[in-house]
Amino acid sequence: MKHIVYLYEASSILGSRREALTCTLRNLRQVRQLDYTFKFGAIWRYSDLILEGIVLTLQLSLITMIIGLALGLVVALAANSPRRLMRVPARIYVEAIRNTPLLVQLFIVFFGLPTIGIKLGADTAAVIALSINMGAYGAEIIRAGIESVRRHQIEAGRALGLTSYQTFRHVVLFQAMKAIYPSLASQFVLLMLATSIVSAIGASELFHQGAFIESRTYRSFEVYTLITVTYLLITLGLRTVFAGIYWAIFVRRPIR
Repeated sequence: MKHIVYLYEASSILGSRREALTCTLRNLRQVRQLDYTFKFGAIWRYSDLILEGIVLTLQLSLITMIIGLALGLVVALAANSPRRLMRVPARIYVEAIRNTPLLVQLFIVFFGLPTIGIKLGADTAAVIALSINMGAYGAEIIRAGIESVRRHQIEAGRALGLTSYQTFRHVVLFQAMKAIYPSLASQFVLLMLATSIVSAIGASELFHQGAFIESRTYRSFEVYTLITVTYLLITLGLRTVFAGIYWAIFVRRPIR
């Protein structure tokens, strides 16, 4: 009786494996017969939307870079202040922003503020959230640059009768900017790439426009390949610009 049971179980296992093999072969035949035709031309009808997305992405990046850098400079000076009342809030701000996701910060600005009566458009909320985020990272980069300047150079400036502002402007600023420029340039590029996150709140930047075009054409591969190449070209362009600025300001600096 046991032998009959074993034979039955063995035949059942072989039968299930045969069915699985048959199903696999059928799927392979279907994949082999699949003929997908790439049609990049189908998305060129929406080239104006892609152009609008590129323009808004660059605008968001530029505005956020300027505001974030200014905010980062203020926070960096406050973090290095001997006054505890200025130093502690600056450190809390930096740690809170750097240790929380950008998407959460964006949602707080766009979805959270309206609950207390502050309603913002998608583009405005994107600028605010990205600027706050950039300010925190920029503050740490700038603070590291300021601290990289040797202490005796600052003391020498004070000994010559320079005020704190004059010492910072003529002694600290140029050396600190040269030290932190590569890090700031990389952070700016990362910020440009991070603008794709604002599509989550409906801002019509490049990625949002790509998602809209994909929903109309159902050409996911073509659309997102084009969006990827566009981001790549923008990134390489920004890196080239930043490299040129570095060469013009820090390498080819005129001797006074």
